[in-house]
Amino acid sequence: MYLVWLMAGLAILPACQRSNKLEAEALRQDSINAALQDSINTANAEKDSLMQLMGDIADGMQQIKELEDIVSVKNLNGETPDRKKQLRDDIVLIQQSITKHKNRLAELEKRLKQSTNYNTQMEKSIANLKMQLDDQQKTINGLTEQLAAAHIQIKNLNQSVDSLNTVNKAVVKEKEAAQEESKQLTTEVNNLNTCYYVIGSKKELKAHKIIESGFLRKTKILQGDFEMAYFTKADRRTLSEIPLHSKKAQLMTNHPSDSYELVDQGNMKTLHILNPARFWEKSNFLVVKVN
Repeated sequence: MYLVWLMAGLAILPACQRSNKLEAEALRQDSINAALQDSINTANAEKDSLMQLMGDIADGMQQIKELEDIVSVKNLNGETPDRKKQLRDDIVLIQQSITKHKNRLAELEKRLKQSTNYNTQMEKSIANLKMQLDDQQKTINGLTEQLAAAHIQIKNLNQSVDSLNTVNKAVVKEKEAAQEESKQLTTEVNNLNTCYYVIGSKKELKAHKIIESGFLRKTKILQGDFEMAYFTKADRRTLSEIPLHSKKAQLMTNHPSDSYELVDQGNMKTLHILNPARFWEKSNFLVVKVN
């Protein structure tokens, strides 16, 4: 009986060993398959990453092309301040995007070179992306320079306008000063050529304090606080004759006798001024007493 069991055990042992070997081989194959799947997944992810990056760069190129159609010194001069600010902001965003894409591409290239998925096609794709990013950078640099040039032109224009405004203000100020000086000169000339005359009876002249007289006292002319409003104002350059509306008249103020004459016009006296400069040289006031 013991011998039978021994023979049975010896028969079962090889079968168990074969089963263990098969199980171990299955586990090894599963591990290989899992590693291969991981490798495939990684390759697909890296490929997707590369394709996404290519798409992002293509979008960036389109944005830059749109900006190129807008940004120029000529066009910028006609843009509003808000629009110019928006253009500057767009360029800054694209510049940041280019920098981000360059960093992503460098990281992706490093990762691919360390993996078994790196091949000639990927190498060409990465090289093409680098060229596109470089082109984008050059374009952005050009747009930035155009913005700067427009800013300088606008700044220079503003400075020119400010200078013109300063000059204009100075000219206006000088003009105002000249006008004021001319006005003062005109006033002075007018004052020099302004004369005043009054015609009245002795009683009227005394009532307005133009003359002062008394018994056995010499008559005084224009003494004290006389009434200036009673006089007629005139320009001595153009005043040549004064109708006196009286048969008798006497000049109370001192005027050279050869500079005037009293003539009859009808039954009334008229004063003719023959030499205005000489007539008014001693005084700009004329007082005529009539009866």
